[in-house]
Amino acid sequence: MKKQLLVAAVLSALTATAATQARAGVLDDGNLTISGFGTLGVAKSNTDDAQFARYNQAEGVGDKARIGLDTNLGLQATYKMNDWLSGTVQVLTRKTTSDSYSTDLTWGFLKARVNDEVSVRVGRIVMPIFLISDYQNVGYANTMMRPPIEMYGQEPMENADGADINYQRAFGDFNFTGQAFVGRSRGKLFVPTGAGSVANYRAPAAGISLGGEYGPFTVRIGHARADLKIKDLAPINSLGATLRQVGFAQLASDINLTDGKKIAFTSLGATMDWNNILVQTEYAQRRAKDPVYIPDTNAWYFMTGYRLGKFLPYYSHAATKDAGSSVNLPANFPRAGVLSSTVRSTLTSAEQTSDLIGVRWDFAKSLALKVQVDRVKPKTKSGMLIFAPAAGYRNSVTVVGASLDFVF
Repeated sequence: MKKQLLVAAVLSALTATAATQARAGVLDDGNLTISGFGTLGVAKSNTDDAQFARYNQAEGVGDKARIGLDTNLGLQATYKMNDWLSGTVQVLTRKTTSDSYSTDLTWGFLKARVNDEVSVRVGRIVMPIFLISDYQNVGYANTMMRPPIEMYGQEPMENADGADINYQRAFGDFNFTGQAFVGRSRGKLFVPTGAGSVANYRAPAAGISLGGEYGPFTVRIGHARADLKIKDLAPINSLGATLRQVGFAQLASDINLTDGKKIAFTSLGATMDWNNILVQTEYAQRRAKDPVYIPDTNAWYFMTGYRLGKFLPYYSHAATKDAGSSVNLPANFPRAGVLSSTVRSTLTSAEQTSDLIGVRWDFAKSLALKVQVDRVKPKTKSGMLIFAPAAGYRNSVTVVGASLDFVF
């Protein structure tokens, strides 16, 4: 992936600038611009005992090849009303919380340019929490076939309905970008417990992102807080009902999300695209600020590649680890038994590492072919695999995939 294309994809999501339009090959009548992106992918693993999935996906891949893991199609339209006001809508079709494809509004905002450095957007915006939050669904803009689930599975909420303010300024050769947002995130979460279920969440959220670019180096730090509320989270509500029946009402209140619990996310990411060497890395923390069953976690990944003409072979290692729980068990809580093991397991985060190798081939304009092999190693529970045996799954899983990424 050339650096220019990465920048173009970021700008496509953020501003839909003329530069992006030209690179994506848009239809443009002067005021209306239409562009798009997509991925046609196929993947399989070496086992059917557990499924490998992206975050918040209800259907992963087993030992039979499937196209739903990475395949998506995004369309974006921007209408420029005058020199300072424009509107952008982006929809994305993919598989998420059900086993069929669905289409969601990922961006939908009015943008007002205050001056050359400041702009304000009102509507649906992607929350700038991680390094590639803005273009994580644009396969062509990413070197790897998919964002590392160890990192992006920590916080599956992608967008919020609200407003943000963006500030961009060049200080010599250093380009600074600042973004602050406030809004309400809402949507569905796939709960991979038992046969799987879907819960609806509401989360007032706010955050800030600061980034800089200097020559071949970019860096971005993001922080966001959300007040997460889920009333139909069946497994936790059922566990809470049982705890109340046996006299642990406070513990039941602590673990649930029916009243809303504050959770914070912080990430630091960086890239280097120097000569033919590409490096991308990110570290993030999830921390509960109120007692809740969701464990604290630390996650990170490192990816490096070397460009050989139109070919870019790459390697990545990713990991997610438990960082403790915000819930303190009562002194008289049993140390053994089914209820004890269920509660203690609920408060423990799944852990896993993965190593992957792949190659990207930019064989034609706006087209890229990728082949990637992931080696996933569950450490605690079943890692981030879904539909695993109730007792847990510890065997390493190999996932082989290929994808065709395009922009137009």
